[in-house]
Amino acid sequence: MNSNSPEAVLHLEQFLPYRLSVLANTLSASLAGLYAPQYGLTPPEWRVIAVLAQHPGLTAAGVVARTAMDKVAVSRAVARLLRQGRLSRRRSTDDRRCTSLELTRVGQALYRDVAPRALAYERDLLQILPRAEQARLNSILELLTRRARELHDGRIIEATQDPG
Repeated sequence: MNSNSPEAVLHLEQFLPYRLSVLANTLSASLAGLYAPQYGLTPPEWRVIAVLAQHPGLTAAGVVARTAMDKVAVSRAVARLLRQGRLSRRRSTDDRRCTSLELTRVGQALYRDVAPRALAYERDLLQILPRAEQARLNSILELLTRRARELHDGRIIEATQDPG
């Protein structure tokens, strides 16, 4: 394909990964307005709290896997939440190198305060779509997430295969 052909022109405003990134960033910034002013939380910190509220005892690597956030962002968020007394860390009895994370009472109270606001935000956002379209959107997001993971995993496998 010729790089000057119409097929080779990437129109960023119509490029799905870009559009989803813009949407995610816009939603994240808007949602942060619910918790940042009162609690001084960053979006990565809120995500760590929300994940650990549902899955107590995860390791930092488990948080990375569930959120698809960068390891460094999770590490910084966890360190800050530990300093603030919102998280606690416990060493595994089986593997002393492994530590599990849990919300403290302070972290749990914060989650109980913010979670209903986050759910109300989601309801307000989705109210423009009929229920059937909301269900279809959810289905499409699941399909796209699964496919993106397959493509990502395939690239990792291709990159690590021995060429000879």
